[in-house]
Amino acid sequence: MRAFLLLLLLFPVLELYVFFQVSTAIGFFPALLLIIAGSVLGLMVVRVVGLATALRTRESMQRGELPAEQMFQGLMLAVGGGLLLLPGFVSDVLGVLLMLPPSRRLIASVLRRRVEAQAVRQRAFSEDLKPRGGPNVHIEPPSSGRRPDIIEGDFERRDS
Repeated sequence: MRAFLLLLLLFPVLELYVFFQVSTAIGFFPALLLIIAGSVLGLMVVRVVGLATALRTRESMQRGELPAEQMFQGLMLAVGGGLLLLPGFVSDVLGVLLMLPPSRRLIASVLRRRVEAQAVRQRAFSEDLKPRGGPNVHIEPPSSGRRPDIIEGDFERRDS
């Protein structure tokens, strides 16, 4: 979490540094026009990708499929378009990388492996939390507020 906060604080500084370097190389107004063009491109991408993702998702749902992959691809494209909307060259480069299919596939495979590993860890810990005993044993947590099931009956003790 601290690394993310540090990155969030240093990102504008990095953007300003890169803008200064580019503006000294090509001039202030051409650099400013490049940033504005990147933002316009990002706006168009977000609009087109949002509509295309909605259409693909609807088609998948009509076929009875779970549209998780299309939605994830659309999400990455939308994030890429959002990065293009942000003013700056670093965010534009990251946005363009998210627009390219090979980098999206790479990011999707890395995230899929991390999610699967997390699911395996959660399953392993959930097995430790299950109550021990037979299959009919049911233990209510004390804070559930529900009264336990009571079975009424008579018993007789037979001593031999």
